[in-house]
Amino acid sequence: MRLRAYAALSLAHLVFVLLGWGLARDISKPLLMPVLAAAVVTAAPRLLLGALVASCAGDTFLIFGGNWFLLGMGGFAVAHACYVTHFVRTGALRDRRRLLRTAAPYAVAWAVLITLLWPDLDAGLRIPLACYSLLLTGTAVTSACAGPRTGLGGGLFLLSDSLIASGLAHWPQPPAADFWVMLTYLTGQYLLATGIAGRSGRYSARSTTTGAWSEVPLPLRASRST
Repeated sequence: MRLRAYAALSLAHLVFVLLGWGLARDISKPLLMPVLAAAVVTAAPRLLLGALVASCAGDTFLIFGGNWFLLGMGGFAVAHACYVTHFVRTGALRDRRRLLRTAAPYAVAWAVLITLLWPDLDAGLRIPLACYSLLLTGTAVTSACAGPRTGLGGGLFLLSDSLIASGLAHWPQPPAADFWVMLTYLTGQYLLATGIAGRSGRYSARSTTTGAWSEVPLPLRASRST
């Protein structure tokens, strides 16, 4: 099944990251989002496919590092613009009280994180990172308003990029930081994609013995590196 292909490739990539197999990691990384897109393509709205294609571009640019980093960030900014637009169009902002309850803690978290990161970031990254992180927070907020599954996905995506940002600020990193960045990213994208596709009514992500969710190994259920 297609979701099994995504799960298998994700687990292989995580192993490559842990083992430090740079070439295998770099080859597998650009394939991750296309495989996920193929798994949900029959039920995916265009904005979801756009988000996954843009994420693939971001993953690819980030492999090269250096000046390519900003291009990678731009790719993911397009992905988040697609996610936010989809969630807004499908009614994520209709319940104003829920929106305020969801947006308030995320807004505080964004402001605190940017304030702390700011003095430790390279000057050329400060404005782009602040703008990108605001768009990323928009995905987290609107995905949470759309439902718990997508909300968890958006939250994990935010956590993944927060770990990257702390590395850019040269803060102390947890052991195997790249592994945790990729695990939260891959799981977040999975939950966003299957949550959006599942709401279309043409794709089932049920947690049953025959459902798509059961195809995903436990490590990915529990929850980018260079």
